[in-house]
Amino acid sequence: MAAPTVTASLDASTYSPGDPITLTVGYADPDTRPVTLTIVLTDSQGNSSAPVRVTAVIDPLTVGVADDSGRAWTKVSDTGTTAVYRVVA
Repeated sequence: MAAPTVTASLDASTYSPGDPITLTVGYADPDTRPVTLTIVLTDSQGNSSAPVRVTAVIDPLTVGVADDSGRAWTKVSDTGTTAVYRVVA
């Protein structure tokens, strides 16, 4: 099993108190794969519905952000491969 990977970048290299800080986290796990389910309903008379497909990720990664100053980072977005967080300096 391969280890998950992560990258992180900030929107600036220095901040003044009160400045917004934006953190972008890229992450991946080569072992995580989506599973697609196809569902067809059939009644007792043999009539079947059109197939419906849904996709789920088994064992998805989760991202958490903490810093040594105790700031509360707010998640702005998360696509499943890129997460964006914000906090005030």
